Amino acid sequence: MLTLPVLNKEGKETDKLQLPEKIFGGRVNAALMHQAVVMYQASLRQGTVSTKERGAVSGGGKKPYRQKGTGRARAGSSRSPLWRGGGVVFGPTPRDFSYDIPRSMKKAALKESLNAKFQAKNMTCVAEIKDKFAKTKEVATIIAKLKIEGKTLALLDGFDESVRLAGRNIPRFEIMRAEDVNAYDILRNKNLILTKKAFDKLVKRIQK
Repeated sequence: MLTLPVLNKEGKETDKLQLPEKIFGGRVNAALMHQAVVMYQASLRQGTVSTKERGAVSGGGKKPYRQKGTGRARAGSSRSPLWRGGGVVFGPTPRDFSYDIPRSMKKAALKESLNAKFQAKNMTCVAEIKDKFAKTKEVATIIAKLKIEGKTLALLDGFDESVRLAGRNIPRFEIMRAEDVNAYDILRNKNLILTKKAFDKLVKRIQK
């Protein structure tokens, strides 16, 4: 049976969490996680870049010069892509880069991301955090006692607003609810901290 130590705010082990073998252990499906990450990243692209083709550039309605007798190439508009100030050929236009993958793949990618963090020993389970924090230093002290370094994501099962306010100024530290997290959120952080209730919610999401 796979287990994960449960630590208190002092960084000492107080319990052990039993991990479902259907989720943890075994080979990590990196290809599936890659598909999910690319999909989530594509949905974050703004797609607002824009250029004008010759029909959208103002001016150019009059023929620049007569058709014959000038010794120059024929020209019907000063807004041709060949001219300075003219339109752009095949330039980028606003578009929506987002797309979707099946819900089963999203769920499987979430499972694989948790398994990847566990196998890399970057997953830490803590007891429930019910305290109200007045200063950022209090949250930073807990992280230091857990001996966690690097970009970190903390998953909580509903939390007091003081936790979010106290943790938002800590560099490379993010707090989310367990019901809102996806595979990309987990994989773009080196470390994962979660409470026992948050862990239970994640397992239920995966097993639905």
